[in-house]
Amino acid sequence: MANYLYKLGDWTYRKRKRVVVGWLAILIVIALAVVSLGMKFNDDMSIPGTPSEEAMNVLNKEFSQSGEKGGQVRLIFKAKDGETLASPSTKRIIESTLKQATKDSAVKEIARPYQTGTISENKKIGYADITYKVEANKVTENSKEKVKEIAETARDKGLQTELAGSVAFSEIEVGGASEGIGIMIAYGVLAFTFASFLAAGLPIITSIVGLGAGILTVLFTTNFMDVQSVSLSLAVMIGLAVGIDYALFIMSRHRQYLAEGFSIRESIARATATAGSAVVFAGVTVIIALCGLSIVGVPFLTTMGIAAAITVFAVLLIAITLVPAVISIAGNRISPARRNRLFSKWNNGDKQNKEANRWGRFIARFPIQIALVCVVLTGIISYPALHMELGLPDNGMKSEDTTERRGYDLMAEGFGAGVNGPLVVIMDASKSNQANQAFSEGIKELGELKNIATITPPMPNKSGDYALLNITPKTGPNDTKTKDLVHALRDKSDELKKQHNLELMVTGSTAVNIDISEKLTEALPQFAGVIVAFALLLLVLVFRSIIVPLKAVLGFIMTLTATLGFAVFVLQDGHFAGLFGVPEAGPLLNFMPVLVTGILFGLAMDYEVFLVSRIREEFMHTGNARKSVLSGLKHSGPVVTAAGLIMIAVFASFIFSGETTIKSMGLAMAFGVLFDAFVIRMTLIPALMILLKKASWYFPKWLDRIIPNVDVEGESLNTTKVKSRERFSK
Repeated sequence: MANYLYKLGDWTYRKRKRVVVGWLAILIVIALAVVSLGMKFNDDMSIPGTPSEEAMNVLNKEFSQSGEKGGQVRLIFKAKDGETLASPSTKRIIESTLKQATKDSAVKEIARPYQTGTISENKKIGYADITYKVEANKVTENSKEKVKEIAETARDKGLQTELAGSVAFSEIEVGGASEGIGIMIAYGVLAFTFASFLAAGLPIITSIVGLGAGILTVLFTTNFMDVQSVSLSLAVMIGLAVGIDYALFIMSRHRQYLAEGFSIRESIARATATAGSAVVFAGVTVIIALCGLSIVGVPFLTTMGIAAAITVFAVLLIAITLVPAVISIAGNRISPARRNRLFSKWNNGDKQNKEANRWGRFIARFPIQIALVCVVLTGIISYPALHMELGLPDNGMKSEDTTERRGYDLMAEGFGAGVNGPLVVIMDASKSNQANQAFSEGIKELGELKNIATITPPMPNKSGDYALLNITPKTGPNDTKTKDLVHALRDKSDELKKQHNLELMVTGSTAVNIDISEKLTEALPQFAGVIVAFALLLLVLVFRSIIVPLKAVLGFIMTLTATLGFAVFVLQDGHFAGLFGVPEAGPLLNFMPVLVTGILFGLAMDYEVFLVSRIREEFMHTGNARKSVLSGLKHSGPVVTAAGLIMIAVFASFIFSGETTIKSMGLAMAFGVLFDAFVIRMTLIPALMILLKKASWYFPKWLDRIIPNVDVEGESLNTTKVKSRERFSK
């Protein structure tokens, strides 16, 4: 691999202007394609084969009208103090508000509270449902703006009016002030690392180009496959972080070669061959991990993984082509000899010792104590993960600044917490000779169950073999008692099937979310097991060692458990929730553990490769295990530190997103990178390697003969490019 990348690096030096123009042309072509075709997101997050999904299919087949409803907006009203919704003045405001809604030609029908009786017992809170002619995701922005305007008109008249329903008003935003802050912090870290403002800007620019290419490609693919809008934010989060890091590694190695006396051309070729090999391996690992989400068997997770993988692939191509081209254009202006005086004062490092820095000497002095502290710290942080609960964030977990959250709270105040998570139950009596009697017996049995607030009368279909009813729990959609009720209904179905040939099928958004969460909980150990096995094979291939891959995988498992424990501690248990801007504690995002497992695996292998490959390179030259660890920490440690800080800054910037899904992912990933980079890769792994000495690099000779040599460290360059200094000395 190193030889091929060496030739690529040399080619990009010679054709640098063509490379830059070529990438700009690619961006323009993809952008024009997106503009011409548009974007078509599909936010369906169902899982085929789950009980709730099968029940939904029966619902759409046997109760066809139920499946033909368009998107709905619920206008929720609360009367002023001292008045009720029955007060003449309040009634006039509501009627005039709903009259304005009829002026929108996209509206199919309006269910008014005074006609449908959707008013609370104390007559303080009520709601009206506006149904559109199209599905929720196809309701136009114009229609949404009209609803917002009439709601604002009602508020101006003193009536609290909030919005809810299947039509979303708080859209997921990609890009903004928070992401800008993350990029600024990354720029500061790079400037400090390189002691140069110009050198710091180049990785930012190239990563943005790569990110643009990846995101535009994802937008283009929305026309041909179902892609969730949240996938875009995830792709931005990962693509931006790895894009900057990959450019950092190549540029850092280039500056090291310049300091050793190589010409710019030779330095670029060698940096592309060595650091580029590690970048390619790390990038491919991340891509495979993201695509590996497909083995979980969840369609929306598969598309999320593919969207992020496309973006990582784009920034990977940028790193090994555009980055060398831009470096060659910059020339001597980013040479380590041209350091900014301001940063040079703070960035001199530990120069008096050429073999080790202070951190390396500290680890070498106390390896046993440091390893024990890392293990104990992991156990403490991981402990909360033992009571992890999964769910899907609803409007009740949004910020109180959003109208959806205020509407959620009003509905719970007026009609009970369960009104926000009703259950749809289909009674199947198609195998019973007396369907009506079976329905009656079923209703009696359901009345015995706990945690039910109301049950609507059964509504039979045309054939009379099926009946539909709605159950309102006493508890909210993410409450464990609601989950218990769903399981109790399905257990009751087994009894009724034996006694009355009556089957109960439970569906609705709450049941769907419960089924998805349980499916993903079951899939997590399987997916993690595949990832661990895959990591072992890859690392054996790269490092040609048995112990090093085992330590790397152990570190990944420690990182994963610590990350999940921290997420539970903050997001589920609510500790430090205010500090991180978490509006409401609740169950973890149901697909977050699986997604975090895949992403963290890729990023953990990034740091493992960049740090340990340098250690192995030194060990192959000297045969001194202790000295190689110290040398790796001294030369690659600062770069890995900078890379970790950059990723933390980028991921942490998403914590300030108003969308709960993005906020929770940003928080988990920021902590995961912090823990893996600084506790595991920069601390535990070096300590263990110092303790094990040469045993770390034991590799059976028979295995060494049969597996291919990928040459991540660029060893072949030292034998085939001996005369390269003279060759490119001009």
